[in-house]
Amino acid sequence: MKEYKIAVLGATGAVGREMLKVLEEYQVPVQKLLPLASARSAGGTVTFKGQEVLIEEATEQSFEGMDFVLGAVKNGMSKKFAPAIVKSGAVYIDNSSAFRLQSNVPLVVPEINGADAFENEGIIANPNCSSIITLMAVAGIARLSPIQSMVACTYQAVSGAGQPGLEELERQMADLAAGRKPEAKTFPTQIALNVIPHIGDELDNLYTDEEMKMQNEGRRILHLPELKVTCTCVRVPVMRSHSISVTLRTERKVTVEEAKEAVRAYPGCRLIEDYEGRNYPTPLDTSNQDLVWVGRIREDLTDDKGLTLWCCGDQIRKGAASNAVQILKLLTEKK
Repeated sequence: MKEYKIAVLGATGAVGREMLKVLEEYQVPVQKLLPLASARSAGGTVTFKGQEVLIEEATEQSFEGMDFVLGAVKNGMSKKFAPAIVKSGAVYIDNSSAFRLQSNVPLVVPEINGADAFENEGIIANPNCSSIITLMAVAGIARLSPIQSMVACTYQAVSGAGQPGLEELERQMADLAAGRKPEAKTFPTQIALNVIPHIGDELDNLYTDEEMKMQNEGRRILHLPELKVTCTCVRVPVMRSHSISVTLRTERKVTVEEAKEAVRAYPGCRLIEDYEGRNYPTPLDTSNQDLVWVGRIREDLTDDKGLTLWCCGDQIRKGAASNAVQILKLLTEKK
């Protein structure tokens, strides 16, 4: 079996660390692992397959000889290093939003449009976490009849803001328990015991860039260029796993039973009909695993061709790290 040299850019962040876990868990044949981070983190170590591996500072020379680079850094850092990665001959699987809407960069969820990954020019984009989870939940239904529109409301865990988001919620809960006034640094206001109906930067149409990702990315992933989506993104005081309420309208009427069977049979999904006495998943149910759980499938009462459902998935895993590793694994198995 061929082994691969794999770099993880941003190896010390929440998603980067999860990528290391998933690489090991998925038994990807790694000949050499290169954890890369900022100068501040260089010199430390990460654990991989029981061994301590030295973290190196990311430079434009870091990628020479690598087969794949998994990116877990923000847009600016991704754009900075992408040319050097491509020049090195490695395939860059990028978790940032830097290249998601670039026409020559495939935007891939392996279970939905895995074939697109092979049309890359050195860069493959990992979609937004909420987009991945939502589209996984509806992709089976889209096979029965093209989706024309969706109305979605996301309930996004603090893990979506990375390690600082997790730490802020923990800190605020401790402050409240101790009778102290919580301080908000990562989020615009207190998140503990609260919800914040605004994620990302507001655009001219009064939606945020986070909310527009569902439509812009959904069109590319589902190969539905006319798909219309209206979305409200809400930050909730949950550690990890995002939840989404989705109402979708299909070209022809899809019955509830047809939809259930499509979700039940779809790779990477789990239909919830009776789980611990309930017909819906929760964030806690879906944390630390890669399936998207789907429940409460029912007819939309405002449109004869509409369906409404609820889904949950782990934001750090399927919504980020695991999806990227699944893309990598798809490429290696094809080779």
